[in-house]
Amino acid sequence: MNKTIGMFAHVDAGKTTLAEQLLYMTGTIAQPGRVDHQSAFMDNHGIEKERGITVFADQAVMTYNGCTYYLMDTPGHVDFSPEMERVIQVMDAAVVVISAVEGVEGHTGTVWQLLRRYGIPVFVFINKVDRVGADVRRVLEEIRRELSADACLIEEGDDFTSGVLRPALIEAIAERDETLLDFYMEHGYEAETWREAMRTLVREGRIYPCFSGSALQNIGVSHFMKQLDVLTETNYRSEGEFAARVYKIRHDDAGTRLTYMKAVSGSLQIRDELEYHTGSEVVTEKVTGIRWVNGSRLSSVDKVKAGELFAVTGITAAGAGDGVGALSGKTVYELVPALKSKVEFNSDIHPKDMLRCFRLLDAEDPSLSVQWEEQVQEIHIHVMGVIQLEVLQRIVLERFGYQVAFGPPEILYKETIAEGTVGCGHFEPLKHYAEVHLKLEPGPRGSGIVFRNACHPDVLPVNYQHLVEQHIGERNHRGLLTGSPLTDIQVTLLKGRAHNKHTHGGDFREATYRALRQGLEKTNNILLEPYYQFKIKVDTAFVGRLMSDLTRAKASFEPPQTLGDQVVVVGSAPVATMMNYSVELAAFTHGKGMISLQFGGYDRCHNEEEVIARKGYNKDADPEYSSSSIFCAKGHGYSVPWDEADAHMHV
Repeated sequence: MNKTIGMFAHVDAGKTTLAEQLLYMTGTIAQPGRVDHQSAFMDNHGIEKERGITVFADQAVMTYNGCTYYLMDTPGHVDFSPEMERVIQVMDAAVVVISAVEGVEGHTGTVWQLLRRYGIPVFVFINKVDRVGADVRRVLEEIRRELSADACLIEEGDDFTSGVLRPALIEAIAERDETLLDFYMEHGYEAETWREAMRTLVREGRIYPCFSGSALQNIGVSHFMKQLDVLTETNYRSEGEFAARVYKIRHDDAGTRLTYMKAVSGSLQIRDELEYHTGSEVVTEKVTGIRWVNGSRLSSVDKVKAGELFAVTGITAAGAGDGVGALSGKTVYELVPALKSKVEFNSDIHPKDMLRCFRLLDAEDPSLSVQWEEQVQEIHIHVMGVIQLEVLQRIVLERFGYQVAFGPPEILYKETIAEGTVGCGHFEPLKHYAEVHLKLEPGPRGSGIVFRNACHPDVLPVNYQHLVEQHIGERNHRGLLTGSPLTDIQVTLLKGRAHNKHTHGGDFREATYRALRQGLEKTNNILLEPYYQFKIKVDTAFVGRLMSDLTRAKASFEPPQTLGDQVVVVGSAPVATMMNYSVELAAFTHGKGMISLQFGGYDRCHNEEEVIARKGYNKDADPEYSSSSIFCAKGHGYSVPWDEADAHMHV
């Protein structure tokens, strides 16, 4: 049996130390490494050793009780949370490590919500019980209050293998399943029934087993592993058609692309052909190599089967989240950067050489969304925070030999419309012809750009209709206010026209862009900015200062909740006003305040006029977009402004 287990935690909760202890306990490594000694088996990158944090989601393989475990250590710092999210999709269970001293910290809430969204069974290990100030019961209540009321403590004497459980635990399990409760009331406790019921409850996210111990001192680790083993099951089938999910892209020292995936059914051999989708295109490529991964060691193998994690060569375009083989679809990730930064480098480096390097990094981390601004010859990337930029700087130097810097992170704004309208675009210079009519309507927040087709084939042939849809979806279209990406709009193709002789490639792109742009000119445009969902916990002595700060930050929040001598405030605020607040909070609470920031989507910009003025975008000078249409008369093309173009349209 194969099982993939993910390790998650807030920074410094002891996640990597627990992973090392598990590897040592199962005989995978000769001795457990330590983060502070830069000897952790899982943190094998120089950056991770020096900083003492996990940056990359790496995996190790261990064997326990006849089962093969793929252990995945994920980043605990919020700046690298997209890397964490990409590997969640291939996990069979997760271990969330929480300090018995600090309790539930900021990043823990983000991790918990992601794991629930993906439906991953969760085990909790309350770590560092040997530390001064450790209080397992207090932390357990915190978990129940802030994460889930269904957290259930499995003590050292509880053993699902032998069936010996405390009466309180038996009752707690029975209370979460009506059928089991009826069985208990009529027949009492029966070990096998409870074991099977517990597996089901864990798998369905109706109970969260919690354990306590010290990873560093090897206290409670063996008991934890024994219970995790008996309470997790997988049922992968090596028969049938091969199907897998891509979760990571890397490049080896020779620059060869490694596509990491997990097989969920069937088997794969070298020279097998794999089929997958890239947008609307179906790609078929031959697997030229298969590598088994254990820490930093990669070994070539001839065949892999369902339930296994591995890397292949020969697959050139599949990205993280893509299904391959019989598994279709692509994972839509929830954690997205709200900041962007410009790549700065010496003038003796050709921009296109630098762009090639960042394209490779973009394949490995698609959240970077690397953009090339042709006009100003600049590279821009999307980032989560300053720590990520520092790590990227080191990566570019080590891998490509280039010294780079980054401009100050800026907010990633977006634009949308407040009212519906119809936009028309006509493109008819000499010997060219295309006309497009689009209905634009506001869409729900977070919906992006949604295309619909209401055009009859008798009005515009289907192949040209498909071209319009393709051109709507092929790029991030710009708004009129700041040139920021357009979003949350429903675009409906109403009608259009082509010419049997003069319509050529690219004509419908021009007409579509002009129709979209003219529609924006005719309606009310609004600027959107990213928001954080926040949760802040402070001592009651600091609540006045906190309320003042949140009001100044343009935050909206629920009435404060008092929990003993602490106050918890939950709400939302613009990223622009809250992105550096954790430092300020730590300063005035003397490090005792806790803040959790999660990306909460986009909403109306709180200082729209100020941002528009600062950006200084000139919509009439954008060479990639024009609101006017081109018509032809007497053998010559002429331009008609957007506000006069409707009267000239042909349909």
